[in-house]
Amino acid sequence: MPGSPLDPRSRGANDLLRNGATLTETADDIITQLGPLLHGAPLLRRRGSDRELPLMPPSPGPAPMNVDDDIGLGLILEKLSPTPVAVDELVRQCQLSAAAVATLLLELELAGRIERHPGNLVSRR
Repeated sequence: MPGSPLDPRSRGANDLLRNGATLTETADDIITQLGPLLHGAPLLRRRGSDRELPLMPPSPGPAPMNVDDDIGLGLILEKLSPTPVAVDELVRQCQLSAAAVATLLLELELAGRIERHPGNLVSRR
């Protein structure tokens, strides 16, 4: 049932209903809606049910990094000092992708070798 048109809190839900939203209460409701999108996907029979459900394909794993971890860690540690530096500046100086620098910084942070500061700054411990 839609919310009262006089209540501003109902505006979002009423707009969704106006644009064709479907009520979803159970997993079966979701599968019913996704079924046409998964046409041709392998099916899986759920325990205790006569209904066949589409089997979702496995999601791809993380993309491999383009840099050798040891080389990247060395580059980053070489550029770091006790004075905080912006992560964007590390990306420029090391000439590595932002994703690679973020991953390597996370490894260094988990190892306790760097410290994060407000403003997306990092420093060596």
